[in-house]
Amino acid sequence: MLNDWMHRFQGYVAHPDPRTALANMVALLIVSNQPFYPLYVYWIVGNPAWITVVTFLSAPFFFAVPALSRRNALLGRILMCVAGTFNTVLCMWAFGTASGVELFYLPCILLGAILFCATEKAAAAFCVGLPMAAYLALHGRLGAPLHVFTPAEYTSLVSLHAISVGSLIALIGYSSSTRSEVRP
Repeated sequence: MLNDWMHRFQGYVAHPDPRTALANMVALLIVSNQPFYPLYVYWIVGNPAWITVVTFLSAPFFFAVPALSRRNALLGRILMCVAGTFNTVLCMWAFGTASGVELFYLPCILLGAILFCATEKAAAAFCVGLPMAAYLALHGRLGAPLHVFTPAEYTSLVSLHAISVGSLIALIGYSSSTRSEVRP
């Protein structure tokens, strides 16, 4: 059963363009981890972890990345960057900036920088600029979070988000370095 699931996962992620295959893999990695995020937050803060349910609003967009990539690889990679930024904005609104969730803009920027080739400069500029613009436009302007945590809980949430972001950046970097380069 696990073997069958892994085979389907690999088939859904597969794409002849290594950059698109990377976007597909990252998108499904995020979707597959979203159900665990509420558990991590519950372990840290208890019942207020219910606010993590807003992160599921972005799941269909991440899950659609490989499907769109089959029709148009460039649009699939752009959707990956937009979905990541959208998810970060949702989390900023739900948790507030004190939770450190804005760190997730960093892997969004990284993806914008590495998912596009030299002939796709406009798409790369959009995907690098979108999370930067979202940060500048929204930082401190989304109002109060859905729940105000204690200072100790915020410290734990920052640690959780920093470890998650660092792991995601490492995975993206490693995965991009081990994929064959595409010739424009």
